[in-house]
Amino acid sequence: MKITLKLFAGLSEFLPIGAARNAITLEVPETCSLNDLIDQHSIPRNQVHLVLINGTSMQEFKRDDPILSGGDAVAMWPPVAGG
Repeated sequence: MKITLKLFAGLSEFLPIGAARNAITLEVPETCSLNDLIDQHSIPRNQVHLVLINGTSMQEFKRDDPILSGGDAVAMWPPVAGG
């Protein structure tokens, strides 16, 4: 199935070649979980703070479940500090 992966801030360095504007369309298996996606792109799990699927925040305990569907947009951000 095809999904769109969007990585922001410091995570953008983990996007594969061919990504444009912090996003890339990927072919992933039907059983792909968020942690599978994170691991496939060598993103340190402790660097992924916020994950949205189609604009809906996903809690960390659900990242091992195969909850992705074809056409989903997955966006990830690292922890951010500021003031």
